[in-house]
Amino acid sequence: MSRVQPDADHAAASRRIVRAAAPDLCEHRRVTHAVLDAELSPRGHHLPAAGLVVVATALLVLLPPAAPDTGPLIAVAVVQLGLVAAWVVATGIRGFLGSLAIGVAAAAGADAAVLLPDRPRLDQLVVVLGLAFLAAVAHQMTRPAPRRYLVASLAGVLLLVSCVSSLAVLLLVGRMAGGTDTLAGSVLVVGVALVAQHLVDLLLPRPQIAEDVPRGLLGLAVGVLAAVVVALLGRDGADLVTALSAVTTGTVLGAVAVLTALAASYVVAEQRRRSWALPVVQAGLPLAAAAPVVYALALHVGS
Repeated sequence: MSRVQPDADHAAASRRIVRAAAPDLCEHRRVTHAVLDAELSPRGHHLPAAGLVVVATALLVLLPPAAPDTGPLIAVAVVQLGLVAAWVVATGIRGFLGSLAIGVAAAAGADAAVLLPDRPRLDQLVVVLGLAFLAAVAHQMTRPAPRRYLVASLAGVLLLVSCVSSLAVLLLVGRMAGGTDTLAGSVLVVGVALVAQHLVDLLLPRPQIAEDVPRGLLGLAVGVLAAVVVALLGRDGADLVTALSAVTTGTVLGAVAVLTALAASYVVAEQRRRSWALPVVQAGLPLAAAAPVVYALALHVGS
């Protein structure tokens, strides 16, 4: 009897522990389901971003001709400020307010460097990039200890500075001879490529490029093809040289846009949560990457 009683007491204690832990297990199950429900679906991954691409494209295409003096600056500044706020929120950069301030200051400085000189040059943006680099390093180094994720946060701020400075190049394109038409046509090519890629990847992301990233090679190909078609439809002239130039422009801009959009999708997939900032990043990053290419192509065509 003395040996049976401890065993019975032990079994009863085990049952009480299991019953006590059951609510915690159920709660954990409910939390797990809630987290899964909050994860981004393919529809949530693509449709909001495609909608914002349409809005940004319309803004950059329609506003400069409607208001030649202030339209280009307003359109570019809206995209820049949206990307600054969204990038800091989406990536979780440490030093939130300082990162926002550096991004806004870099955008303003880049726009001023392009608009204020009588004869603006692309190398004038180097001053903005250099000052922003020093400000970003000082900001991260002066954060309170233990300064976790310092290198990652510094890299994130510097990428943001590069993006907003790159968007300012669109203002430089607008100041070239025939720049308003070049800007509108190039942005339209990029916008159509991005929307086509999003829609194809929503319906048929095959063959899938990476696990948990709803992107496929078919979307890349269709995006570039759509860019080429838009460039051909918008060309001036029907001769062979003009057609080849349009094909080159569409291929290059389309490739830059869809590859950058793919990279932005990796950022979104890593977050695994819904956020207003993610579609803004998906729309803004490809435009920023394409801006210097637009300028280079404009110089090539004009030469």
